[in-house]
Amino acid sequence: MKKDIQIPEVKNVYLAVVNEYNDIYKTQDWNAYIINDKDVDLEMVLIVSSGYSEAKKTAVFRKKLERLPAKSYAKIELLQEDLFALNNTFKVTFFQGNTMYDKTYLFRKNTINLKALQPLPLMDAKGVLVK
Repeated sequence: MKKDIQIPEVKNVYLAVVNEYNDIYKTQDWNAYIINDKDVDLEMVLIVSSGYSEAKKTAVFRKKLERLPAKSYAKIELLQEDLFALNNTFKVTFFQGNTMYDKTYLFRKNTINLKALQPLPLMDAKGVLVK
């Protein structure tokens, strides 16, 4: 049965962690974003994130977006800096038309930092990007 299920490769959908200023609390925050660099909308986007190491494991965070328009992005969650010492995974599942896509994005431990910032597609910001 499993061998009959075909899940195509995900292209032009990225995860990024951005360091940005929070006007309300007057702090620098790290926020995770999903970026849809496709020419089509994504529907029923489900994101499940968690952090882990050999000794620690975080709670699982779930986020659902009904629709992520083409050439757009959406904020997923705020990340505390303590999490950067862990591997952080984001499992993303979505529909494009009638086809389901699934991909796991991994930010390896200690890779989210100010030295790793780079320009991000579609966003007028710099961040740590996983393709």
